[in-house]
Amino acid sequence: MLWVLDHNGEEADQQDSTISRFNLFYQTNDIYLSLKSFFFLFQVQTTRVTKLCNTKEIPTINGMYPGPVVYAQEDDKVIVRVTNESPYNITIHWHGIRQRLSCWSDGPSYITQCPIQTGQNFTYEFTLVQQKGTFFWHAHVSWLRATIYGAIVVYPKNGVPYPFNFPYEEHIIILGEFWMKDMVQIEQAVLASGGAPPPADAFTINGQPGPNYNCSADDIFKIYAVPGKTYLLRLINAALNQEHFFAIANHRLTIVEVDAEYTKPLTTDRVMLGPGQTLNVLVTADKPIAKYSMAMGPYQSAKNVSFQNITAIAYFQYFGATANDLSLPAALPHFDDNLAAKTVMDGLRSLNPVTVPKDIDRNLFVTIGLNVQKCRSKNPQKDCQAKGGGVMAASMNNISFSKPNISILEAYYKNISGYFSQDFPGVPLKFYDFVNGAPNNPPNDTNSLNGTRTYVLHYGTKVQLILQDTSTVSTENHPIHLHGYSFYVVGYGTGNYDPDTANFNLVDPPYMNTIGVPVGGWAAIRFVADNPGAWFMHCHLEIHLSWGLSVVLIVKNGEGPLERLTHPPKDLPRC
Repeated sequence: MLWVLDHNGEEADQQDSTISRFNLFYQTNDIYLSLKSFFFLFQVQTTRVTKLCNTKEIPTINGMYPGPVVYAQEDDKVIVRVTNESPYNITIHWHGIRQRLSCWSDGPSYITQCPIQTGQNFTYEFTLVQQKGTFFWHAHVSWLRATIYGAIVVYPKNGVPYPFNFPYEEHIIILGEFWMKDMVQIEQAVLASGGAPPPADAFTINGQPGPNYNCSADDIFKIYAVPGKTYLLRLINAALNQEHFFAIANHRLTIVEVDAEYTKPLTTDRVMLGPGQTLNVLVTADKPIAKYSMAMGPYQSAKNVSFQNITAIAYFQYFGATANDLSLPAALPHFDDNLAAKTVMDGLRSLNPVTVPKDIDRNLFVTIGLNVQKCRSKNPQKDCQAKGGGVMAASMNNISFSKPNISILEAYYKNISGYFSQDFPGVPLKFYDFVNGAPNNPPNDTNSLNGTRTYVLHYGTKVQLILQDTSTVSTENHPIHLHGYSFYVVGYGTGNYDPDTANFNLVDPPYMNTIGVPVGGWAAIRFVADNPGAWFMHCHLEIHLSWGLSVVLIVKNGEGPLERLTHPPKDLPRC
């Protein structure tokens, strides 16, 4: 048995994020599983921070922003005890972890659990079955993940090398957004107004906005680079409502992993990450000694939307350069450069040939997009601020998801009726020209239905799912995340999906958990429904989730002992 106590809350250069920063872990041998188990303590608490010339209290884990890094190895068991000492309800989602037979620990509020209330605690337990790479964890209640997030780094088993030359150093880079106001209050105000959300007050790189923002000349994340050495950067987009471009001045990035799955090396000048996506890239310090900017800027594909357009800056600073040297600027694409976003996706391939499901049992077709509901308020000027005097919404197959006041997983497991239905349509209620001829006279023809509808899959079903963007209100790139699974992205294109002309890659498609469905386009994914439980599928732009762009897939039990949902944990929070 080994106990390790690490530093907590001390001011240190943010490159320490490559070192274990969690408060406490403990390691033991689990005889039954023959695996290592790691125990972490997460204390949810409010912490005072000063940014952008102002001081405020933000919710954090263990007083850290970004939060502690969870380190483990492939096939390890992870146990995280979360104690809520904050005034907010909380759950934690382990983004990208497939939660094999551990759906109770997935974390989305009112989907797999009720929130952990103030003064309560809950223990998450899951095993990293055949998973390694860069993941992250974040709050999954309201908009608290704006500040409650952190990296998960899962290393290969001992003696198993990376499929590329071992880097000189590794660094975690988390892209985020920062607001001066309370996030719960912002969400409540936005939903009450019926309109769009305000833009972030700043973008951040590892919690630091950089010198382009007020009072932030010293709030800069830095990597100190040895000339000639190669670095592995673990990029995570933990932002709330914005997709982002990332680049390093005068340096090329070689993508070697996407969503914690190895890829064939793909070299590019810049990358785009939607919220929820992770990329591992290699960068070599092979330029003249200088201080190079690492830049994070917006990718905004929707029309007529206000957004933050000030770039966040960090430094990739060679040893030999001085702090007073001017930084060389990084070139980012224009904010609406759809081709720049699509080009990288077009080049992604799994490292090796893979076994893609071919004999499909269930073909699903799901439209995704925005809606404007008719105003039903007695105070429309205050409550109906969307286009045409309506109320903003979002939907899948024109159904806006309504969260219940009980966990869907618990209601399903205990056969409690009345909280959800099992009638989500597997195809749109109506077919039309989704991209060029969608209804767009808000709010007269842009309404959606509301409901807590789920779609049921039998264990072992081979699924093909077409995700189609629509132009109601506006086309937009939507980062769609599926809990409990990774999936093969077998096709991807612009316009309306046409099975007669779609070009599928069934040899080495990328294996992902969050796919950016292209603006005015479609994506085709395939997976086998072999993990029983209630699994959330939603847009990872938080405002779209709040507006209802989500659905729950219920996967029924199989027949074998390792094909059945386990009993709920004894400390499962109650609503």
